[in-house]
Amino acid sequence: MNEEVKLLIEKADQAIREERFDDLLNFYSDDAVLIVKPGLEARGKAAIKDAFIKIAAYFKNSVVPTQGKMIMIEAGDTILVLSQTLLDADNKETSQYSMERKATYVFRNTNGKWLCVVDNSYGTSLLD
Repeated sequence: MNEEVKLLIEKADQAIREERFDDLLNFYSDDAVLIVKPGLEARGKAAIKDAFIKIAAYFKNSVVPTQGKMIMIEAGDTILVLSQTLLDADNKETSQYSMERKATYVFRNTNGKWLCVVDNSYGTSLLD
């Protein structure tokens, strides 16, 4: 397991919890894609920031993401992360979205820095 990427994911989760969205963008490449919900993607840092602000509002500014079991597959400058992603929020019982997900993240090493290029907390459930 790439400990540097694991730590980056933990720090990104902390930035989401603390709603430090400008700091959160440091974890993404300029051309990153965030799956906001099935059928809706945010492309690029500005759109990703807007999406996280809307996600925070949807969860009444109480979303707490954490990662459970995690597997990483590394090939050269790319890492595929398969992760059990758990969400907690004040309105989790009324949310139409799953609070336990099998996420897929893709990281790319650019100039010695790991950056998230695909953030898909829904994982393969997008196929459903």
